[in-house]
Amino acid sequence: MLNLISWTSSASGALGQLSLLGALLFSVAGLLLALLGGARRDPRVTEAARRATWAVFALVSVSTLVLLAALLRDDFTVRFVAEHSMRASPTWVKVTGLWGALEGSILLWAWLLAGYAFILSVTLRRDALRPWALAAMFASLVFFVGVCATVASPFTPVATLVADGRGPNPALQNHWMMAVHPVLLYLGFVGLSVPFAYAVAALVTGRLSDHWVVVTRRWTLVAWALLTAAIVAGGWWSYETLGWGGYWAWDPVENASFIPWLLTTAFLHSIQIQERRGLMRSWNVWLIVLAYASTVLGTFLNRSGIVQSVHAFAGGPVGPVFLGFLAFLLLAGTLLAAWRAPHLRDDNDPPAALSREGAFLAGNWLFVVFAVMVLVGTLFPTIVEAVQGRRDASVGPAFYNAFAIPLGLGLLLLMGVGPLLPWRRADGQGLWRALRPLLIAGVGAALLALALGVRHPGVLATVALSAYNLLGLGLLTTRAARQAGGLGRTLRAQPRRYGAYLSHAGLIVLALGLAFSGTYRRDAQVTLNMNQGVHLLNEDLTLTGLENVTRPDGRSIVARVLIDGRPFSARLNTYTQGGDTPFPSPAVRYGLTGDTYLVMTGVDPEGQWASVRLIESPLVSWIWWGTLLVCVGAAFTLVTPRRAPQAAPARMAPATD
Repeated sequence: MLNLISWTSSASGALGQLSLLGALLFSVAGLLLALLGGARRDPRVTEAARRATWAVFALVSVSTLVLLAALLRDDFTVRFVAEHSMRASPTWVKVTGLWGALEGSILLWAWLLAGYAFILSVTLRRDALRPWALAAMFASLVFFVGVCATVASPFTPVATLVADGRGPNPALQNHWMMAVHPVLLYLGFVGLSVPFAYAVAALVTGRLSDHWVVVTRRWTLVAWALLTAAIVAGGWWSYETLGWGGYWAWDPVENASFIPWLLTTAFLHSIQIQERRGLMRSWNVWLIVLAYASTVLGTFLNRSGIVQSVHAFAGGPVGPVFLGFLAFLLLAGTLLAAWRAPHLRDDNDPPAALSREGAFLAGNWLFVVFAVMVLVGTLFPTIVEAVQGRRDASVGPAFYNAFAIPLGLGLLLLMGVGPLLPWRRADGQGLWRALRPLLIAGVGAALLALALGVRHPGVLATVALSAYNLLGLGLLTTRAARQAGGLGRTLRAQPRRYGAYLSHAGLIVLALGLAFSGTYRRDAQVTLNMNQGVHLLNEDLTLTGLENVTRPDGRSIVARVLIDGRPFSARLNTYTQGGDTPFPSPAVRYGLTGDTYLVMTGVDPEGQWASVRLIESPLVSWIWWGTLLVCVGAAFTLVTPRRAPQAAPARMAPATD
C-alpha cells in the first residue's frame, strides 16, 4: 500500500491513496467501536462509532474527487487515468471514466456505501439495534475501502509518463446512458446494505419483532426503485448502443442485477405480512441476507473475468477477494439465523392458502424459484468449465424463456387477486366474488386481442392478465374512495397503498411491452443504393446521402435515409483507441404503438451504397413508460400520510327537568 504513495511521481495519486488509507483506518476503528458499544451497551462508545462514519465518508469523498479531478485534468501521472482516459474525450466521457473501469467502479461503490452509512448515522434511532447496525455497515466498509486501498487502488502512479492516455472502452462512450445506468445500479445495490445491516442487528440482539422491518421498509423501497430503474436503463443502453434492436439478452451480468431485484421484490411483499400478521419472520431474514449477498455475487461475476459479457470488466486480482467476502456474508448470515432460529418462529398459524398472506407467500415462492433458475443458468457455463475444463458451454435465451414466461404469468395472476383477498382466510364464495369480475375482464380482453389478430398464447395470456389486474386495481381504488368519501382524501390518507397500486400498474404496462416487442418484432436487412427506393417490412426506404464526420476522438459515417418520407440518420462510429472497429449508433423513431429502428451494418468507401438493418418492434416504449410509473409509484409510497382531523367532542346538552 505504501509503495503506491509517491508525491514526486504523482501528487494526485498520493493524496487519493492517503485519503483511502485514512478511510480504511477509520472504518476499522468504527467497526471495533461499534462492536464494543454493542457488547457493553455503552452509548458513548456507540456515539464514537457513529461519528467515525462521518470521517470515512469525508475521506472517501476526497479520494473520489481527486480521481475525478485527475480525469478531467488529464493527469496521466495516475495510472488509472493513463489507461482509461484520453485528452480528446468529451467531458461527460471523462466523468463516466470514473466507473468505466474496474478500480474506479469499486471506488464509486465504496463512496456510495460510505454515503449510505453517513445518512444512516444521522437517522438511526437510539435503540439496541443501533451499534450492531453500524457494525454491519462498517464490516462492508472495511471490505470495499480495503479493496480500493490495496488490490484495486485507482491511484497507482505510472512507471513512465505518457503524453496521452489509451482512452476508455469505445462501447462505453457510444451513448449518454452510460452516465446514468451504472450509477443507478450501484445506488440500488449499495442501498440494500442498510436493510441487511438491520437484519444482522436484529439477529445479534434477538429483537426479531416487527421493528427492524418497519424501520428498513423505506430504505429497501428506495434501493428497489433505483435497481428497477437501473435494470431498465441498462436495457435502454443496450437498445440504443449495440445495434441489435433488443434490450435484454439474458447476459450473465444482466442476470446478476436481476437476481437481487427478484429477491428484494419478494422481501418487500413479505414484510407486509410480518407487519400485519407476525408471519414470515424467517423468510424475511433470509431474503434480505440473500438479496445483499447476491449484489456481491453480481459484483464478483462482473469483475472476476469468469463470465463472458459485453458488460463485464476484464479479469483482475479482485475476483478471489470478492468470492471470499461473499462466502463470509453467507456463512455469517447462516450462523446467525441458525442461532436465532427459536426466535424466528411466527406468532400465528401458517397462512391459509385462500388468504391475502397465502397469495403473498405463493408469490414469494415464485420469486425465489425465478431467482434460483436465473442463477443456475448464469453459473452453468462456469461450472462446466471448472469441471470439464472447456469454455464453450452456454445457456441461451430459450432456457430462460422456458421458465421466465410461465413464472411471470403466475406472478401476474397472483398480483391481481392477492390484494382482493381478505387477511387470514377467504371462503370459496368470497374468492369467487373477488375473481369473477377479474376473470370476465381477462377473457373479454383476450377475445378482443384475438379478434385484432393476436395469436401467440403467451401474449394472449399477458393481455388477459393485464386487463384482469387493471380491473382489480380499479375496484380496490373505487372501493377505498367510496369508504373515505372521495379519491383525494383517500390518496392523502393512504399514499403507501396507492403508490403500490401505481407501481403495479406500471409493471402491467411493462409486461405488455415485453410481451408484444419480444413476440411480434420484425427484422430485415437490405443494401440501399444511393437515391434508389426499396420496399421493406411495408416501409419505403431511400438512401439520400452518406456523410463523413470527423470528431476529436474519432470519426463517424452518417447514412441519411428516408423511411416513408421521414428522415433517419444512422451512424457508424469509430474511435481513436478502437482502431477500425465500428460501433453502430442506430436511428430510432419512438412511437406509442411501436418503434422504427434503423442501424447501418456496412458502407461503400466510395459513398455509393450502405447496408442497413430495419427493425419494427411494437410497444417497446411501453417498457420505458411502465418503468417510470413503477418508480413514481414507489416514490409516492414514501410520502407521509396525512391524518384526517379528528372531530371535536360534542358538547353535552344542559340537563333539564
